[in-house]
Amino acid sequence: MKRWGQPRVLVTGKLRSYGAAKAQIAPGIEHRQHKGLNNRSEASHRYTRRREKIMGRFKSPRQAQRFLSAHDQAASLFRPKRHHLSARAYRHARADALGLWAGYAVELTA
Repeated sequence: MKRWGQPRVLVTGKLRSYGAAKAQIAPGIEHRQHKGLNNRSEASHRYTRRREKIMGRFKSPRQAQRFLSAHDQAASLFRPKRHHLSARAYRHARADALGLWAGYAVELTA
């Protein structure tokens, strides 16, 4: 709230402690508690949570940051934004990515 200012509406899950915290931090703001209203903010962490679960949890925040920063660079090659591309463009993007990866692999083994 320091950076962006006071929001018009605060959307949280149904955890009861959110109401108490909101009363202290932002008493004049409308508060909506709903199971699905905050899905947009929660969905942004979905990929991180999925990778974290696969890795069996990280031992420290530093380990998580090191892994995620390296993984994101490689993963962005292989996961083009499908909803922005036609089927043909998507296939070409995937083929280019696999070609780049094969080239990198050859460089690393040589």
